[in-house]
Amino acid sequence: MTTAVFPGSFDPMTWGHVDIATRARSMFSKVVIAVAHNSTKTPLLDLETRVALAKRATQPLDGVEVVPVEGLLVDFCKGIGAGVIVKGLRGGADYDYERPMALMNRSLTGIETVFITGDNALSHVASSLVRDVARHGGSIGRYVPDGVVDAVAAALAAERAR
Repeated sequence: MTTAVFPGSFDPMTWGHVDIATRARSMFSKVVIAVAHNSTKTPLLDLETRVALAKRATQPLDGVEVVPVEGLLVDFCKGIGAGVIVKGLRGGADYDYERPMALMNRSLTGIETVFITGDNALSHVASSLVRDVARHGGSIGRYVPDGVVDAVAAALAAERAR
């Protein structure tokens, strides 16, 4: 039984993320979506909301669970006995960004990273772009699972109120 960890900030969860989780589950016995804080980013949605939205989006997927994670990803993976890290790639820039992390994770603990090429129909969908479209009043409904539109709108309203 191989457990794979699919990490990310999921700010917000998109259909691209669901696609990668679904295909990872077809390859591994269990997929743990690790909702993390990225120290280089300031999230729009708080951790609790991101976890709840990821759980809602992946609820139909048997063998997929969602958990918050802090600290080093490799320590989390070791703690749950995960054998692999899964990362989704939309294009070459994603590979260039992810490759050094995969090499560092392998150097630290020996854990391998498996890259899954995202669905070409979703290759333009990125959380940062979804946030930007929403921030400028555009419609994001076709890019995100149920519940995300309302959560993003509420977070943007709170951001504007500050």
